[in-house]
Amino acid sequence: MAHPDTGLRADPGSFRDPSNRVFHRDGEVLRGLDPRATADWRALAASGFFRALLAEAKVCGTEEVSATPPWSAVLRHERIPFVSHPYEWSFGMLRDAALLHLAILRAALDDGFTTKDGSAYNLQWRGAAPVFIDVGSFEPHCEGEPWAGYRQFCQTLLYPLLLQAHLGVDFQPWLRARVDGLEPDQMRRFFRGARRLLPGVLTHVHLHGAMQQRHARSTTTDVRAQLRDAGYSRELAAATVRGIEKLVRRLERPPGGSHWSDYQRTCGYSTQDRQAKERFVEEAMTGAGSPALALDLGANDGRYARIAARHAGYVVAVEQDPAVVDALYRALRAERERRILPLVMDLADPSPGGGWRGVERAGFAERARADVVLALAVVHHLAIGRNVPLAEVVDQLAGLGGPGAALVVEFVHPEDPMARRLLANKPDGLFPDYRRDAFERLLGARCRIIRSAELPSGTRTLYQAVVGG
Repeated sequence: MAHPDTGLRADPGSFRDPSNRVFHRDGEVLRGLDPRATADWRALAASGFFRALLAEAKVCGTEEVSATPPWSAVLRHERIPFVSHPYEWSFGMLRDAALLHLAILRAALDDGFTTKDGSAYNLQWRGAAPVFIDVGSFEPHCEGEPWAGYRQFCQTLLYPLLLQAHLGVDFQPWLRARVDGLEPDQMRRFFRGARRLLPGVLTHVHLHGAMQQRHARSTTTDVRAQLRDAGYSRELAAATVRGIEKLVRRLERPPGGSHWSDYQRTCGYSTQDRQAKERFVEEAMTGAGSPALALDLGANDGRYARIAARHAGYVVAVEQDPAVVDALYRALRAERERRILPLVMDLADPSPGGGWRGVERAGFAERARADVVLALAVVHHLAIGRNVPLAEVVDQLAGLGGPGAALVVEFVHPEDPMARRLLANKPDGLFPDYRRDAFERLLGARCRIIRSAELPSGTRTLYQAVVGG
């Protein structure tokens, strides 16, 4: 919803808390506050713990600016380079996001504050570093009251981690299916019998679910009164947070590789091919000037995302396999990389719009308006592996960049060993148009082809093009 008089555009994902609302205007991210939220913000801004979080870059940069009616105060936040969703994160990313959320809550409690929410959507990323973005979630803590965000934290952070750590089940499809995350009733079905005794399950799944049922007919005021009468205190709340932190730190993704985790060794590239490909990408990125955003589709170990990051302001590295993304994330985190964001996503089934009215969480195509799109060793997996018509593949790649964007794409010839392996599992004659000349014609219809280069092996060709050029 836009406000023509002010140029403000309401963020479709910010409407659940009526006391504050996020807007966009001319590239700025603004938050309007009502009188009560204004008082909470000014107390927060004066607190020592919040100033420390800002200095340590654990909370997004925030400053108060001139108020715009009907709001009592307006905040301006730093702009996150690329907004992602928790179901696009790897296990390590979700765990580190959870740990940051808990560390911030613990610091807040120590200084007399708490957070109203516990959602994974309150966090975003600067490369491989998580950052808390929901400044409007902070409020003074009332003695004897429990953490209001505990249920959200369990459903969008802790439960997905337990699902993967204890059962080896990838959490991404479950989070994508429900914007509010996994319910305790769902989790109890997974953790019956001896599984009830796995770390964190009895307390945060079964006991939590039982307490919800017990208090289902009680008002929030009744529950708070019961907790105060039972001696619930801020110190006990902080101890509970420390206990959850300890649990989350112990959770690990079960070991085990995948086909894609060893792709760089098994894909059939010779040293000469790899070197030629790296030179081509480096030259293409140099020719693209200083792009703000680059996409690396099918990023695998991030080899080409790192090349892109030498030239682009920010790189989003997309890979289908959660295990591969997790390995890349851990490597980038160790490198303290702040300009490459790894994401889990199937390009044949990219993240759609979701949540309320399908727009609360924007789909990938809406968010990904890149200046450069790298699509290396991707086309054959979509066209042959997933039966997507070649014309549709080209349209998707061009659409992720938009007019004027640079496109670097690799076409794997039908006689290439990897293409032959994919074709061997398909009926004869199913892909008559999967040919180099057909691909060039389709690419030329959507883009201006600047140059091409055949790799030394003779079975793969690289193209540099400009969308709509």
